[in-house]
Amino acid sequence: MQALQVQEECRYRRVVLADDHRVVAQGIEQLLVGRFDNIELVTSGEALVESVRRDPPDVVVADISMPGLSGIDAMRVILEEGYDVPVVFLTMHDETNMAAQALRAGARGYVLKSAAGEELVRALDGVMDGRTYVTPTLAADAIVSTGRPRYLLTEKQLRILEYVARGLRSKQIAYELGVSVRTIESHKYAIMQELGVHGTLELVRKAELEGLIRH
Repeated sequence: MQALQVQEECRYRRVVLADDHRVVAQGIEQLLVGRFDNIELVTSGEALVESVRRDPPDVVVADISMPGLSGIDAMRVILEEGYDVPVVFLTMHDETNMAAQALRAGARGYVLKSAAGEELVRALDGVMDGRTYVTPTLAADAIVSTGRPRYLLTEKQLRILEYVARGLRSKQIAYELGVSVRTIESHKYAIMQELGVHGTLELVRKAELEGLIRH
């Protein structure tokens, strides 16, 4: 009966945890047991990249400061190679400019280790639903620093928004970005949720009014 309960709690297939402090990583692992079928621990940015190449996970949870490649640099490699894997940073860096840098580089979440636990779980659930999550004490200033004062959209979502504004359908956008139609639809839904709209026409109008579409 207990085994069945754990199986029902597993919501996602796989997560990679990247932190050079193994004790910290093992503590995070205990938080996520039962929510993922597979949890892999790595201790460097290079190992994180190799893990994603070998078996792309549903999500990555990474520290920023690691030996060799930093977490942000590792994420850039992953995204540049075309892996559509959301990355959540779990870090001690509580500076607004670091959070803004991570968001600009494509991060989907930024959580402070001092606030980990329930907040990390909430952040992962939000990110897996297509939203962006930033620790509340940093969120307002970090959003302003990214040049997007009201909305948390990743660079990929902004690109999708531009394609939508140009009249491209999801299948065409998926071809342009080299991802699945399902991925585009998921991002499009997340963008509409973020902007509080319910249709494509309303989305484009709102995005133009808010200056989110670069001409």
